[in-house]
Amino acid sequence: MINILRKILKPKYDTLNEIEVDGNKIISNFNYLKSLQKEAVIFPVLKSNAYGHGLKEMCRILNKTSASMVIVDSFPEAQIVYRNFKGRVLILGEMPIDTYKYTRLSKTDFVIYNSDTLKYISRYGKRARIHLFVNSGMNREGIKNLALFIKENQRYLERVDVVGLCSHLASADDQKSPLNIEQENLFLDDLAVLKTAGFFPRYVHLGNSAAILSLNNKLLTAYRAGLSLYGYSTIKSLNNKNVELQPALQIFSHIVSLQELKKGETVSYNETYQANNDVLIAVIPFGYFEGLDRRLSNQARFLVEDKSGDFYAPVAGRVCMNLTCLEINRPVRIGDVVKVVSSNPEDQNSIVNISNQIGTIPYEFLAKLQSNIRRKII
Repeated sequence: MINILRKILKPKYDTLNEIEVDGNKIISNFNYLKSLQKEAVIFPVLKSNAYGHGLKEMCRILNKTSASMVIVDSFPEAQIVYRNFKGRVLILGEMPIDTYKYTRLSKTDFVIYNSDTLKYISRYGKRARIHLFVNSGMNREGIKNLALFIKENQRYLERVDVVGLCSHLASADDQKSPLNIEQENLFLDDLAVLKTAGFFPRYVHLGNSAAILSLNNKLLTAYRAGLSLYGYSTIKSLNNKNVELQPALQIFSHIVSLQELKKGETVSYNETYQANNDVLIAVIPFGYFEGLDRRLSNQARFLVEDKSGDFYAPVAGRVCMNLTCLEINRPVRIGDVVKVVSSNPEDQNSIVNISNQIGTIPYEFLAKLQSNIRRKII
């Protein structure tokens, strides 16, 4: 009865900012990536709030695919997956030792980077499914000498279920980098070492999104799909493959204020914008707290959806913490919709074009989108 009353009495809140995620495009991207690596398993990477798309929402979308395991970075993220995804979760990041006792072993795989974590988790026996992470050349983390690691930790390895061997490419998006071949060879050498020691991992994963599009090695039995799952690729030389990827995210805001400026007047902080003529300024409640990079001040152009025809409006002045001003050259009203980000790669306000404008990458823009912005699956 209490829950029923809560639903009845719960006030409806019409948010001013909304992130729209096209579930069909996510599913299409997943199936396309799977078609490129037919004999391998595709692990969707959902860390950092699913690259800004919403962890809970992405879990529910992926429940409609053949995905059997998703990847997150931390235990708090894993808890959300437990409640919303039908399959398993691989925790990629390192965690405080005591955290492992709170995980659901029946639904969790762990990436192991060092002896201390392995020794601790071995207390759970074969219920603990682990993926050994080796340092193949990125030199950021991982096991440097796998043969020595196995020799020193043989008894702990035999207690757990070693289901995976993994590493990470440092320059997968640069097809000309010799480091890619070096890393692949070192990784496969480590795979041979592991098999010689009597461990035969089911999941052998070196490749990220870029590698799904470029690698063709049957010894690699799994790939981690991050940016490509959401419709983006960093490999410009593979445009014939990239064309199948569809960006799934759009961002909408609404005009909350209108200000008339006379020629010569300024708007926002530090007087970086001065009106060349009498102009109308429209304000949207989307600033750098929400995830709009401050470097887009006086740079970006967003699409105002108008009954008489949509048009682009440039950012006027500094992007503020929760507000951004737009220069408007035609009548608009408070409440009108502004498309901050478009899913069409050709649009001026696509993720790729906005990122290129300020010299950053889509990863950064997406990851900075605040988790408290409402996500809507369409």
